[in-house]
Amino acid sequence: MIDYPALAAVAAVVTEGSFERAAGALGITPSAISQRIRGLEERLGAILIVRGQPCRPTALGRSLVAHFDKVRLMEAELAPVLGSRVPRGDGALTIKIAVNADSLATWFPAAAAAFGRDAAVSLDLTLDDEAHTADRLRAGEVLAAVTASPGPVQGCRTHPLGALRYAACVSPAFVARYFPDGVDAAALGLAPQLRFDRRDRLQARWAADSFGLEPAGPIHWVPSTQAFLDLALAGLAWGMQPLVLAERHIAAGRLVDLAPGRRLDVDLYWTVARLPVASLRSLTAAVRAAAKRSLG
Repeated sequence: MIDYPALAAVAAVVTEGSFERAAGALGITPSAISQRIRGLEERLGAILIVRGQPCRPTALGRSLVAHFDKVRLMEAELAPVLGSRVPRGDGALTIKIAVNADSLATWFPAAAAAFGRDAAVSLDLTLDDEAHTADRLRAGEVLAAVTASPGPVQGCRTHPLGALRYAACVSPAFVARYFPDGVDAAALGLAPQLRFDRRDRLQARWAADSFGLEPAGPIHWVPSTQAFLDLALAGLAWGMQPLVLAERHIAAGRLVDLAPGRRLDVDLYWTVARLPVASLRSLTAAVRAAAKRSLG
């Protein structure tokens, strides 16, 4: 049998990043946290936590924490039937979700708010590129993900959400400087571009689809959806902006759509663990409803 108080200690350290903060979250001493984890590691004959700043789980530790999260959600379903509550020492119930930054900046908040109005469960959001959020599910780090991958994930259901539409945008001053004779492959290939991070391929995809080229101009790395938009407005570089955020600036003349007929759609999916719990069903319903209202 798994020692669940010890597993609660492992989960708290993984979530909080240190033995001291985990102790505060569970209302026990750091020494008690250490003893519980050490005892579980000795019984299993394996290391669960890599000590450091912050502490990190091993692959086995991550798998056990994922199991613990699922068990706690299912136990919460039984509480009304049993007339009991989830033990105080286990901390608040949470659902861990991986979501891409552009979804979080556009349509996902409506889903989270709709879920939060009625649910007694907290959300723990992890930001990642939409092409990699499904990997978080496979690694057991989260119970659900907004992803660009339609492929199956073991133990999960996948629901299509629609497409997040992007437009290549720049400021009028940027157009005057880099595209005085219009946008063509030669000018676009040399113009400075924005990229969210090293895995962001949206600009390259759009340039390849629209002009058959790989942009070679200077790259500005901007890991923030709001800053990505603000720096385009300021005239730093061109980049792919979520149309729902950019369209009012385009209408007002603060941004220029480089090629109005050439948009880029990123299909999104909701992949969620197959658990018979009401909170996940409610969250899935809220996510699908918000996506239906906002995505193409």
